[in-house]
Amino acid sequence: MDYVYEMPAGMLKDCEKKGIVERFEYDTFTYEENNKPMHKGAWVYLPYGYDKEKKYNILYLMHGGAVTEDWWFKMFPDTVTILDNMMAEGICDPCLIVTPTYYRGDEEVDKKGDYITEHFCTELRKDLIPAVEKHYPSYAGGDVSEDNLVKTRDHRAFAGLSLGSMATYRAAFYNNFDLFAWYGPFSGCGGPFGDHDLEAKRICETLSSGEKKGLDLKYMFCCNGDKDIAYAEHTDIMGKVLPVCPQLKQGVNYDFFVIPGGVHDMKAWQLHLYHALQIFFK
Repeated sequence: MDYVYEMPAGMLKDCEKKGIVERFEYDTFTYEENNKPMHKGAWVYLPYGYDKEKKYNILYLMHGGAVTEDWWFKMFPDTVTILDNMMAEGICDPCLIVTPTYYRGDEEVDKKGDYITEHFCTELRKDLIPAVEKHYPSYAGGDVSEDNLVKTRDHRAFAGLSLGSMATYRAAFYNNFDLFAWYGPFSGCGGPFGDHDLEAKRICETLSSGEKKGLDLKYMFCCNGDKDIAYAEHTDIMGKVLPVCPQLKQGVNYDFFVIPGGVHDMKAWQLHLYHALQIFFK
């Protein structure tokens, strides 16, 4: 794939073949208090021509710190325009995109990012994915038993920006590698105070353990602008991993896309998503 460093103008033009974004609400039992589940919500992008009789690949797409599930589609509706144009022009195949949140109420905003992103893993596995894939026509076919979700991992991706990039590593990759085969960490891995050696060790151990279980990595598509505040730590960690991790192969199941002059902003993250969707599910 030829990378571009500015969003093609055609992706931002009004598209006749529009998908829709609808609200999806579900209960999570991960944080229940007094035997009562917590009610949460996400947004789901349904592509133009959405057909309940078809099966769709699903990307779970996370926001960054101190915002909500509204970020990708509601706060930046041009994200939807980009998706519409990509699918209308055949740049990527139609898929479903779910934008949840790792937050569990206002009190969670003050907790450290590594705690929040790591502890989202249980809700993701036990509550969110089963609720989504029981309701929407995914390759799980409505069977959301753990065994079947593992069998259909090739049709499931996770990506996120900033703190959502940390969630991509922690919630999806380290803790749920058996449920996802595609990953898009956009801007960061360990955070500004992270232990780079520990992160590199966890990445290697996840891939090695997965290989022993017959679970392969289809693609990890890391992204950053070279002026992004997360660039140095992200490149350092992945630079430590690549030479010592035989399961990670540059250009085969791994790449690190860098935007020259790119910073920690939505313009960069939308461009990361634009490229990731050309790789995922191929």
